[in-house]
Amino acid sequence: MRRLMTFFRLPLCLAACALGLASCDETQEASAYDNWQARNEAFVDSLRTVAGDNFLTWQNPPTRAITDIGTDGMELGKLYALLVQDGGNTGGQQYVYCKKLVDNPDGERVLYTDQVSIYYYGTLINNVSFDGNFDGWGATDVLEPEDFTGRWYTDFDQPATFTLTGIVSGFTWVLQHCRTGERWMVYIPWQSGYGSSDSNGIPGYSTLAFDFIVDSIVTE
Repeated sequence: MRRLMTFFRLPLCLAACALGLASCDETQEASAYDNWQARNEAFVDSLRTVAGDNFLTWQNPPTRAITDIGTDGMELGKLYALLVQDGGNTGGQQYVYCKKLVDNPDGERVLYTDQVSIYYYGTLINNVSFDGNFDGWGATDVLEPEDFTGRWYTDFDQPATFTLTGIVSGFTWVLQHCRTGERWMVYIPWQSGYGSSDSNGIPGYSTLAFDFIVDSIVTE
């Protein structure tokens, strides 16, 4: 995990230590995440406003051969809301917000029972990266159509393999709208992510943003 570090002037640090206050690193960490729940919920409210009446409808096709998965005609770069339907979230009915950056109508559709190989880049609402295997777009990056193919993975990056049933519910449902070769951005509110508790260094109430590319469906 990456961390942002800020250096303070030495006399200030010594004075704080002498008074028995928190360390400089702890002070910086606290200030970076003050009012974290409110800030994350305001961020999600802004996504809801932008998405408006743009909804992805889940068609629940039984096989990969079915093409109507609710994304036909989806405009690249436009934000859509998607209902999380598996009951694995808290706080009642929840939506995640997503946009497709690169389309591949000839790719294989991802099923709920699949393992997928993906490149991904995860950030918080302050663009701090918490995980990933390539250098992608962050939560607050404003993209224009000409940017959609930028920051692609390189030969030095390696995809990761995930089982859809083993990841956070918000990501599971977006992946079922994807095809191999496609690139998406998804924003997952805390209710459909890691919840209200800290998890592996990610503060509670965090909205998770992922720039991801579906590399392949794992068949072995």
